[in-house]
Amino acid sequence: MTVLLRILLVAGMACGLIASASQSSAKPLDIVFVNPGKTGEVFWDMVAQSMQAAGRKLDARVEVLTSERNYRTMQELGYGVLARTDKPDFLILSNEESAAVPILEAAEAAGVKTLLLSNTLIGDDAKRLGPPRQKLKTWLGDITTDLQTAGARMANALIAAARAEKWQSPDGKIHLLGIGGDEITPASIARNAGLKLAVDAAPDVVVDRLLFANWTQSEAEQVTANYLGWASRKQIRPAGIWAGNDPMALGALRAVTAAGLVPGRDIQLVGLNWSEDALREIRAGRLLLTDGGHFLLGGWSIVLLRDYADGCDFAAVSPRVEVKTSAITRRNLGSVGDLVKTRAFDRIDFTRFRAKAGRCGRYDFSLDALVSSLPLPEGAAD
Repeated sequence: MTVLLRILLVAGMACGLIASASQSSAKPLDIVFVNPGKTGEVFWDMVAQSMQAAGRKLDARVEVLTSERNYRTMQELGYGVLARTDKPDFLILSNEESAAVPILEAAEAAGVKTLLLSNTLIGDDAKRLGPPRQKLKTWLGDITTDLQTAGARMANALIAAARAEKWQSPDGKIHLLGIGGDEITPASIARNAGLKLAVDAAPDVVVDRLLFANWTQSEAEQVTANYLGWASRKQIRPAGIWAGNDPMALGALRAVTAAGLVPGRDIQLVGLNWSEDALREIRAGRLLLTDGGHFLLGGWSIVLLRDYADGCDFAAVSPRVEVKTSAITRRNLGSVGDLVKTRAFDRIDFTRFRAKAGRCGRYDFSLDALVSSLPLPEGAAD
């Protein structure tokens, strides 16, 4: 062994010992997440599962309370946590339909630090309360995704496919159907804005309808069937369907098939969520893409709070952390398809995503970083 190699080995062992000592001396964290979704709702289940997987890597106990899509229940759960004698270190909320606002204000009075995930304050609430750590000192910040860019990327993929296939209607235009989740949730507003942004930049494209299906497969199937019937009567050739999440894309798929069209051959559809069902349809060539990866906001939120608790405050850059999503297509399906299918989020080395010394608040939560954090399959290194 050369002298240089010995020096490098000793230095590496020393760094490892220092890191181990630092992590072992860190205070275990108690975190509560009030989940706005239903039990069995794929996206929110995956948010909670990635959160708990990160907690196991970062010495944080994550308790998940599920509101079952009842926003009164969500508020009751939040108030119940704040009334505990033994309060958690952090409370994570999602401001779906602006229902988290009173919990945020109650947390300020109770002295419990909060983080908003996926949906932050909007409208009058945002004006009244201002940014994080201003009026509400215990509101540490929010972690959200750039869903406007995702919505635009989804629409642009549909437009490019339709142009390539020359799927114009007799009027020379490419006709699309948009299916949004709702009209008031920030995450939905951003996706819908992305669709509009892409279409406004494409003079040969028109969105015939932007209909809302409350995030559900059954309602999306119905609105799609109604649209296809209308398009047939108007002699319009539908080229693509933009759906704000995967369940709605899957509902649209059913309606398209029932109408005698072949998805992927006669019309293209896109969704968002990286759900296992959507990946299966991509593999079969029936769905063009699913954007997303934002269920990992659950895991990334624990990274932020672990760093904050250990003195590396993410607000050194901004209290508002925005994560980019990525599109999964047939070309890159293999990179994370198995992770999503098995939900084996313990395979992710969340410790690798913590901010480096002197770079608090700077994070790389990209698809490339995620893929590089996963262990190689057995035999891949041979």
